[in-house]
This record gives sequence, structure tokens and C-alpha cells, in this order.
Amino acid sequence: MMSCRKSCNPEKQTESKRSTESACSRRSFLKTAVAGTGLLAGGCGSGMSGTAEKMHLNWQEYFKGNYRLMTPTEKEATVSRLERLAKIKYKLDVQISTREPVQQVLFGYAFNISRCEGYMDCVAACVKENNLDRKSQTQYVRIFELEHGRMDIASGNGKYFHEVPVADHFYMGVQCFHCESAPCIKACPTKATWREPDGIVVVDYDWCIGCRYCMAACPYWGRRFNWHDPDVPLGELTRKQHYLGNRLRRRGVMEKCTFCIQRTREGRLPACADACPTGSRVFGNLLDPDSEIRYVLKHKKVFRMKEELGTDPKFWYFSD
Repeated sequence: MMSCRKSCNPEKQTESKRSTESACSRRSFLKTAVAGTGLLAGGCGSGMSGTAEKMHLNWQEYFKGNYRLMTPTEKEATVSRLERLAKIKYKLDVQISTREPVQQVLFGYAFNISRCEGYMDCVAACVKENNLDRKSQTQYVRIFELEHGRMDIASGNGKYFHEVPVADHFYMGVQCFHCESAPCIKACPTKATWREPDGIVVVDYDWCIGCRYCMAACPYWGRRFNWHDPDVPLGELTRKQHYLGNRLRRRGVMEKCTFCIQRTREGRLPACADACPTGSRVFGNLLDPDSEIRYVLKHKKVFRMKEELGTDPKFWYFSD
């Protein structure tokens, strides 16, 4: 009976046929359009044009998952795509690492306020190492000039342009403090930022939606919003990069100091500590009892900024 009713209703039959033809037409159109750009290809063949290959790679990048959820194979694939995109766009060979945290390492930082003389070599080194946007003059590290007897950063001058050091003043460096209980992590609605086992608070730039909740939550002014596509002279581009570190960030996302993850996970100092001419920056493994930073914490009078907030920052200040 059912088959008879179907066959005996020509109006419904015609409507069904039109609906099927319409759906097929839409599918055919999308399939043809996408295939025309090479997006359905399994790989980037040698016959693919530069534009088509770029579209293909960008399409795959758009649909990748959060870095923390990627398998090692997926991480390798996305790094290969990013390296290839850099080659197409900038005609440069970059190396993007996904090196994981080293076992039994917890990074910490100490800043000697009695030695810093405000030269800002650290700022310049950070800008270059981390491929920061030159157009907006983004800086992860800021140096504040304060009068003796005052410890409130808000009362300091973070944009001085005069000869240093200035008499009766001292200098304090501020950057991301990589808190153990980081307010920025709690504020992020997309889980684009988290704390790694080695203590580094990182950002998955491709998962960030640029809402800036983390910036509002950070009590240490450690977050930066990327207002522009990165403007970096190609001759100054740092080519050894880390996926969670100094690779070029797109416009509209948050970024921050990562303790130079591309360097420190290779056993090197952060660029700011390496460039400091006065030896006021101490970086090391808090779990190593013989490290310099453990010596500082044991033998110097140290303090942490806004410690009453309970954020447990991994950044201390001390003096000789």
C-alpha cells in the first residue's frame, strides 16, 4: 500500500525530485568549487600552483585542533604546513619546534634591582628573538624607572627616553611572571592558554579568539594584544622557532613572554637574560638545588610583586 500511495501522488513525486536535484546541485557546486582550489587533495603535489597550495595549506590549518589535543603525528603535520607557508609567503626557511618540557625542570626567574641600570638591552633582545611586531612596537619586557623609596610600579616611568642611569632612581623589569595559579588561565573562555609542566604559561595562538579577558585578569601587565599582522624585517626574523613561542602570530590574538621557550627547552638562557650587560637577570631550574636561582632564593632577601594575591609567580626580585 505504501508503494502505491507514493507512486499515485505525482505532485509529491515532482517535489521530491526537485529537492533531490537541488541538493545534488549544491553538492556538485561545492565539490567543483573546492576541487578547483585543490582543497580536496590529499597533499600538495608538484603540479599545484603557489596560490592553490597556499589555499590548501590554510584550509587545513583552519580546521586543526587545539595543540594540547594533537597527536605527535598531527603536531608534525601542522609544523610542516607552517614551515611551508613561511616559505611561500616570505621565501624563508624557518624551523618550528614542538619540543616538550624537560623532565624534572621548573623554570624560575630572579631580577636584581640593585644592578639594573635601565639600559633596555633586554627589551631589544626580546623584540628580536620573539619576532615582535615592529609597527606597534610591541614589547613583552618593560623596564620601569622608580625613585628610591618607592616600590609601586604604577608610579614608575616605563617610557623614558633619556640617558641612564638617573641618580636617586632604580629600575625594575616586568614581564609575564608565569604564575602557578595564573588568573589569565582561569579567565580564558576557549582554553587557549595553560601552564606547562616546566612552569611556562603558553598560548595556542590559533585557538585564541582575542577576547582579551586574560589581559584584564593579569595583575602584572604581562599580556599583549596583537593589533597587526606581524611587521618584521625579513633580515631580522628569528628562524628557529617554537610552535608555542616565537612563531609569527596573526593579527587579533593575545601573546606574551614565554621565557623564550624555543631557547630554554634547548638548555639556553632567555634572550633578555643573555643580553643583560649588568648581570641583573638570573634564570634557572628551581628543582636543581645547585642552580644559580636556588642560590639567590636561599641567600638573598627576595620578594614577589603583589604576592598577597596568591598567584604564586615564578619571578622574584632581590638586591645585593
